[in-house]
Amino acid sequence: MTRGRGIRRSAALAVALGLGLSGSLVAGPAGAEEKEGPTVRWGACPEDVAAEAAPVVLECGTVPVPKDYADPGGDRIELMISRLASTNPDKRRGTLMLNPGGPGGSGLSQPAFLANRGIPSEVLDTYDVIGMDTRGIGRSAPVACGFTPEGPYFANIPPYAVDDAAVTARAKVVKEVAEQCARRDKDGVLRHLTTANTARDLDRIRAALGEERTSFLGYSYGTALGAAYASMFPGRSDRIVLDSNIGDTHLDRDGMRRYALGVEQTFPDFARWAAARHDSYGLGRTPAEVRRTYFSLAERLDEKPVDGFDGNVLRQLTFGYLFKEVQYAKLAQQWQALKSGDTASVRAADADGQAADTPPSLDNQLSVFLAVSCNDIAWPTSVDTYRKGVAEDRARYPMFGAATANIMPCAFWPYPPAEEPVAIDDEGPRNILLVQNLRDVPTPHVGGKLLRQKFADRSRLVSVDDSGHGVYVYGDNPCALNTTTRYLVDGKMPGKDTFCRAG
Repeated sequence: MTRGRGIRRSAALAVALGLGLSGSLVAGPAGAEEKEGPTVRWGACPEDVAAEAAPVVLECGTVPVPKDYADPGGDRIELMISRLASTNPDKRRGTLMLNPGGPGGSGLSQPAFLANRGIPSEVLDTYDVIGMDTRGIGRSAPVACGFTPEGPYFANIPPYAVDDAAVTARAKVVKEVAEQCARRDKDGVLRHLTTANTARDLDRIRAALGEERTSFLGYSYGTALGAAYASMFPGRSDRIVLDSNIGDTHLDRDGMRRYALGVEQTFPDFARWAAARHDSYGLGRTPAEVRRTYFSLAERLDEKPVDGFDGNVLRQLTFGYLFKEVQYAKLAQQWQALKSGDTASVRAADADGQAADTPPSLDNQLSVFLAVSCNDIAWPTSVDTYRKGVAEDRARYPMFGAATANIMPCAFWPYPPAEEPVAIDDEGPRNILLVQNLRDVPTPHVGGKLLRQKFADRSRLVSVDDSGHGVYVYGDNPCALNTTTRYLVDGKMPGKDTFCRAG
């Protein structure tokens, strides 16, 4: 495998976080709604969206919104949305807006994805399900910093820093990345990509759809967007489900560092799985032996890469493949090939990576993740702060902490935050259902607990004894499925926080 292909592979996995702010704007209705706005004219979706949605047929349309909400009469951008309409008018309640995460994930085909995956038909009867490309993504005024898989910035997660010198070297790279993004921001959209502005866009979409209120189902970063909307527009929020929570209305340095906590908490599931299959993969007869294999293999690849695979790629691949148990076998196969050190075996194990072309949306996804994360809140600017954090997390979370604590382009971002991050509003209606696996790589369980504390009595937390990223429809726990469906369909919020045993 060439270096480009190896990097491409790790970038695709990191992007699956599909995993991701002095002038002040009022974080409320002002500047976020017009008394008379446009309505959506529905038509056929673009061919690639339709193909991805098949056999489900979606409708698509556009909604104009201000590029800069501080200048509502200024330039507009067009947002593309999709609809899977309810076919049961007697049961239809309203709209259910979706967000798949990121920031940077395209959501136009998400209504069809959930339908094809088996979301209960009662939900599809109750709502017109609305997908969208949020501002900056896909067909909604897309931005691009010019990233390529062969370039120095190829994934949302920083590379693992083996020592202080690696942090210093990375700082030079990400400083140029931040400057590159600024140079490419010819139309001035990049600086206006924030969670607050996207929440304002949601309210414009709600108004264009003719709805007084809207429900929302968001995953991963989508929970930050949903939390922001429910806080900025509490009276216009209907039934809100936040699944796999990052813990606030924005992703900051602390949130990024929690990815390493998620690895530590989730890896034992893979280690038990691999130990039970030692005779097939040879990675260790006990979970402790499998963990030692990880460290010894990463260190060996740091010193001597195998056909383009170095220790950083191994760590990034492991991070990505821990998202779901269905990927464990492929991860074990990759480890087995790398452990053998045989080039032919490594190439065979990575055959799908070699066959895959660079995703055309890679640049767009990475750029949006950076813009939103860096625009939402000011990040530390001192390289020493990151060196200290890497040293701390290398000891605290040895599997991946020296990656997630490493320096980001946000340290050198050219645009200061236009406003404070959206503050959680705990005085609105009790309408927020938080759903969280106990073991989840990019959004560990503590994220759900943090939002539960911040939303207080507005929310209830459903904790699920399961492993993986995404619970409702993405997972297979009957308690979590039934609890969430009851809320979306009948409005039955649990009276107290709920624990769902392993299903």
